[in-house]
Amino acid sequence: MELFGKDLAELAGDGRMLTWLGTLIPQMEEWLAARPHGNFSRWHALLEKIQELPRGELRPGARIEVGSAEDITPEQQKFLRSALKQVQPWRKGPYSLFGVDIDSEWQSDLKWDRLKDHIADLTGRNVLDVGCGNGYHMWRMKEAGAERICGIDPFCNYLFQFLMIRALVREISGIHLFPLVLEQMPPSLESFDTVFSMGVIYHQKSPVDHLERLRDLLRPGGQLVLETLVVTGDEHTVLTPPDRYACMTNVWFIPSPEAALRWLDRTGFHHPRMISLEKTTSREQHRSPWGCAESLEDFLDPRDPGRTVEGHEAPQRAVFLAEKP
Repeated sequence: MELFGKDLAELAGDGRMLTWLGTLIPQMEEWLAARPHGNFSRWHALLEKIQELPRGELRPGARIEVGSAEDITPEQQKFLRSALKQVQPWRKGPYSLFGVDIDSEWQSDLKWDRLKDHIADLTGRNVLDVGCGNGYHMWRMKEAGAERICGIDPFCNYLFQFLMIRALVREISGIHLFPLVLEQMPPSLESFDTVFSMGVIYHQKSPVDHLERLRDLLRPGGQLVLETLVVTGDEHTVLTPPDRYACMTNVWFIPSPEAALRWLDRTGFHHPRMISLEKTTSREQHRSPWGCAESLEDFLDPRDPGRTVEGHEAPQRAVFLAEKP
């Protein structure tokens, strides 16, 4: 359990997390025993070498920075760049780690800017980030004062991206990432003050089940932050792509803003409201040597950038807030 030992020990000291630990510990033991990715051993070896590097000060912001180029030798920086390249693609960011600048596919600071002034104050709160990727937004939540942030995401390379970044940070605690999906969380946990689900719900075959699970993780009075693709329409409008949406095969339901508000209301949330509606542009999502070979510009019709290559409305994203009664 070396990979998660520090995290599990921290959670054991938090009374709010004891119920979760009963299922989390055997889940992590099973995950480690399965060696869930062909590159697991290589990535783990790289992580161990990164842990031998100097640690630097964390400077959160639009670009999350740790240390500076002057803090390590050129040889160490060369190794660090190579190690970070080996856990591509970097979809969330941007980061600068001891002078190694990571230009991620998504400029995730833009999403954070859209919601940070509207959500409940995170100071002292216990937060869950569902589908957190490599944890970019968790570092912003830490910057905003959250006491404990737990992220869940099933992708192994995102876990190692997060662990490599955390290994470089001096004196950090209260921030964790576990390779899980939402369905593996204990039902009716009611342990979190704020739950984020950003860019996840349209990948679910049952968006209603997704919302109910999120609700059951919140304490009474806790806040849900939901970000999703949306389409134009009324409360009855939900796009169900017959095959792909913007080249993604795993998109099941994209609601209109009004339909999303109805989903939140029907699943028992209080005071659902939309706080942001923005079209996705290449400023926010773009090709990068650190990201994927294709990105937004490849997913839009070159003759009509207002449509996807499949003929659907081009991506626009909305952020919603709601509370658990």
